[in-house]
Amino acid sequence: MTTPTDDTKTTDYAPEVPVRLNWSQHAPEVYKAMIRLETVAKRGLDPALYELVKIRASQINHCAFCLDMHTKDALAAGESVERIVQLAAWEESRHFYTEKELAAIELTEAVTVLTDGFVPDEVYEKAAKHFDEPELAQLIAAITTINAWNRFGVTCRMTPGHYTPGGNA
Repeated sequence: MTTPTDDTKTTDYAPEVPVRLNWSQHAPEVYKAMIRLETVAKRGLDPALYELVKIRASQINHCAFCLDMHTKDALAAGESVERIVQLAAWEESRHFYTEKELAAIELTEAVTVLTDGFVPDEVYEKAAKHFDEPELAQLIAAITTINAWNRFGVTCRMTPGHYTPGGNA
């Protein structure tokens, strides 16, 4: 427990949950392959849209580590706090996003959740109206990649709060 001084206020936070497994250390070839996949999956995509997709998938998957990383990266790249905050409620906050971004966010949810076991035709068709086929293929690859990262992060309980944009995770 910390003790406040006369001019500071101190808050006692819950203890940090330890990492279960440093998977990148124990499966370095898989980690390197994921980095390569990440690098090629984002090619040709608007960087702001790419970060929104990564943040939205990470919200759905409850990956605190990826949320920490990608919100910081988005902010460092000039994304607004307001758009990042509203992303969790994008359906009620549609006016913060372009139609193209909304189509990407909706596709991200459909690919991430797969509640019905498939991506609904109307969601796919909406995305196809805003992205040409090569860009749509890249978007699907980006969504799939962040979902894989999320599964590593959540399963291994990677700890949020220590990432610095431009640094290493």
